[in-house]
Amino acid sequence: MSDNPRIEDLRRRLQKDPSSIAFAQLAEEYRRAGQHAEAIEVCRAGLKIHPGYLSARVTLGRALIELGEVDDAQRELELVVKGAPENLAAIRGLAEIHHRHGALAEALSHYRTALNLARNDPDLEETVNDLTRQLTRQTGPEPSDGLSFEQMQHELAVSYLPPPPGGLSLSSSEAAPEAPPASPPIVGPASRLVPQPTITPPPELAVSASRPAAQRPPADADPDQARAIQTVAILEQWLAAIHVARADRHP
Repeated sequence: MSDNPRIEDLRRRLQKDPSSIAFAQLAEEYRRAGQHAEAIEVCRAGLKIHPGYLSARVTLGRALIELGEVDDAQRELELVVKGAPENLAAIRGLAEIHHRHGALAEALSHYRTALNLARNDPDLEETVNDLTRQLTRQTGPEPSDGLSFEQMQHELAVSYLPPPPGGLSLSSSEAAPEAPPASPPIVGPASRLVPQPTITPPPELAVSASRPAAQRPPADADPDQARAIQTVAILEQWLAAIHVARADRHP
């Protein structure tokens, strides 16, 4: 006989009516008292009669976790989440299972879902923060602009792109040389202008139509300002070439 009067009362009710849904309450009381084997036994007997009783299935899953039967627990809790996607207890149980298996990314995903449902839970917040730090140490932070400096270097290498115009590199502190002046038109014997051939830049260096044209330095700009504006324009063309090459390789 148990020392818990609540458990004894529920046991008597279930003995009088084995089909009573009181089995779910009895199983949960067993689980809270640390009597996990008894909780599992009561749950499985009651779920044969009431298979759709999700709270009892959650109790079963949590008791199975405590006894280390995590695969069976995962099956039970996934059934609960399938029928009730916002069942907080089941989501936390799945998160704990993935955490025990060392699947930190999956565990973090479930913990974040649980935190969205219980936003002021300090334990969940701490767990989410801890797992986030662990995963960040393993994989490193993601670049905020989509391409890190190392990725840009890689893109240039695999695309066989020419160097940036004017020989500019990202590590250079010197201003790019000014482009030579355009050749004057050739005047023929009959004093008629001979049109010059049109030089079309390679498509890799074409700036996207959605981007504004390179800014020209104002006529009254000082030399430092003019060099800075020209450098920005060259870098924009270079980055546009990288994105065009990526799009060509991954249509």
